[in-house]
Amino acid sequence: MSTAGTVALDNRFARELPELAVPWQATSPPDPKVLVLNEPLAVELGLDPAWLTTADGIGLLTGNGVPDGATPVAQIYSGHQFGGYVPRLGDGRALLLGEFPDGRDLHLKGSGPTPFARGGDGLAAVGPMLREYVISEALHALGVPTTRALAVTATGGVVHRESTLPGAVLARVAASHLRVGSFQYAAAYDHHRPEANVVRRLADHAIARHYPDAADADNPYRALFTDVVAAQAALVARWMLVGFIHGVMNTDNMTISGQTIDYGPCAFMEAYDPATVFSSIDMAGRYAYGNQPGIAQWNLSRFAETLLPLLAEDTEQAVEWAVGVLEGFPELYEKTWAAGMHAKLGLPEDLPPAETAGLIEDLLTLMQRNHRDYTSFFRALADVARGSAGVDRAAFTDPDSFGPWVTRWAALRPDPAAMDRANPIYIPRNHLVEQALSAATAGDLAPVQKLLEAVRAPYEPRPGFEIYAEPAPAEFGPYQTFCGT
Repeated sequence: MSTAGTVALDNRFARELPELAVPWQATSPPDPKVLVLNEPLAVELGLDPAWLTTADGIGLLTGNGVPDGATPVAQIYSGHQFGGYVPRLGDGRALLLGEFPDGRDLHLKGSGPTPFARGGDGLAAVGPMLREYVISEALHALGVPTTRALAVTATGGVVHRESTLPGAVLARVAASHLRVGSFQYAAAYDHHRPEANVVRRLADHAIARHYPDAADADNPYRALFTDVVAAQAALVARWMLVGFIHGVMNTDNMTISGQTIDYGPCAFMEAYDPATVFSSIDMAGRYAYGNQPGIAQWNLSRFAETLLPLLAEDTEQAVEWAVGVLEGFPELYEKTWAAGMHAKLGLPEDLPPAETAGLIEDLLTLMQRNHRDYTSFFRALADVARGSAGVDRAAFTDPDSFGPWVTRWAALRPDPAAMDRANPIYIPRNHLVEQALSAATAGDLAPVQKLLEAVRAPYEPRPGFEIYAEPAPAEFGPYQTFCGT
């Protein structure tokens, strides 16, 4: 395993795409200390967990002890933010340290201001960094593609927001940090300097890292676009199946790899309602739970626009081809979502979705009408399949409406064991996340560790974890999340 002086990080992105990278140095934290360390991920990366808690290891985790061969950079990208185009965003408080031998990025968040900080201090508070750690680990355990947190390190300094908060740096691992926004910036760059061919080089970089089979296609860039559309359709379907709401689906927050990235105002839905919004800045509900598939398709349209010169020599032909692929997004999404809903309801895999669409739609209508908790409802439904009254019919506004639905569903012979494998018991319940983050901000990490223990094994019932399966109490009230900047 890697120890001091032996950590291998490449500078491939910085080397191959200097137009999209500004070499930069992380701010030195006054008194750094590791708060949480993802030891299994560290071992997977060939890093010694014990070494990561030493001064040299903490240097890596905060960007102040960079291995030879690495070039820390702030990445440049554009983005549509809530539908409005911003031509130059970039990592305002983050650095890409480099790539591990297996190709994955090591990236920091909260490491200090960069040229893209736009007046911000470039720092991060303990709470938001731990939120990303907890929720990304939860999604990973649920089988949803995601970036992962390697560690959260307290800086020993403070961050000034509405109040003074303890500062922290998140070390994040990702397949890459290539975004739709990366291509948007590259396209704008090429518009002024076409000889640079940044879009083509960025596309070649993305193909080599994420979709190597595309290189053998007649048109590798068409294959790249097709692959990214499929990856994002599957990703968002998996979000929907577990009730996850990203909260800020700007184009700079959509990865080319198909991983979930940038956990700002994210949260899990409790009472089923497609209009659910938690983010304090999403006042129009653009990124509501039920809008996520459509927004993903919209973002991919912006990606297509950047690739048009590579898709065909004739622009009209390129647009026509791209539109055809984009029009296939709903079918790709529906395929993953329908298969997931079949699993959640314990239905045979060979049942055609057309035969069950009405059953699923009727159930979701009932759940919305009766404010049923999305996660616990499906888990309890397996008990109904076993013959017990796991779902409290009296809790429905119109309890008689549930009986006919159960009769229709039971006639399909649902498999309760399969349902248990598809429906989690534990998710990061919003009230428990807030309690844990508040405790951690005050110096008590025990609630965060207990919450992590629950969500890392979401399907296994365990004594002593009952509160992690329960929705928020009524007194918790309406929930609102914030970007954590």
